[in-house]
Amino acid sequence: MPATSPAIEDYLKTVYAHTEWQPDAITPKVLADRLGVAPSSVTEMVKKMAAAGLVSHVPYGAVRLTDAGRARALAVVRRHRLIETWLVQEMGYGWDEVHDEAEILEHAISDRLLEAIDDRLGRPARDPHGDQIPSAAGILEARDAVLLADAPPGHSGAVVRISDRDPAVLRDLDDAGIGLDTVLRVTDAAAASVHVTVGVAGGAGEPPARTLPRAAAEAIWVTA
Repeated sequence: MPATSPAIEDYLKTVYAHTEWQPDAITPKVLADRLGVAPSSVTEMVKKMAAAGLVSHVPYGAVRLTDAGRARALAVVRRHRLIETWLVQEMGYGWDEVHDEAEILEHAISDRLLEAIDDRLGRPARDPHGDQIPSAAGILEARDAVLLADAPPGHSGAVVRISDRDPAVLRDLDDAGIGLDTVLRVTDAAAASVHVTVGVAGGAGEPPARTLPRAAAEAIWVTA
């Protein structure tokens, strides 16, 4: 696997994450926005990664991972998600607090410590936000899910993933009693919000109703 720097690993992880839950490849402009860097910095880094065989790119076009780039990206994703899981399960962090800590630690811990964390946690399949944790061999199975914001009225599904991009959304969902495996049924999908009932698989009684702002609905994936 090609040698990489923390900066290159951040780029690879961002390129990978962009297409994990939707099909459109990432553009240099979106990459710059996601990383909070200047477009010129992205241009130079993409050239460097392309020269190393990690991405394919044509001027002004989308950036795509090569097989080598995807393998390296999945290795970083594995570190990030295992660390997030460890921080929540063992260190008492909230699921809205772990992303920035994992961003730092993923570049610092050894492979030996990472495998010890994985073993200690019982080799978890997903992180606190529902994102799958790649195996040590870089295997990650695709899941069939639909974005809650796109689900039609009447659709019912269990929450399989919640984006950790906005910690405030995670806190609001926590307050609303919505987390992984919560069963949501869409009762109305308005322009500015999505109305759902909230239940638990196998639960009894009338489930409570909630109105979720569009930003929250666009952060939740449920079973199709």
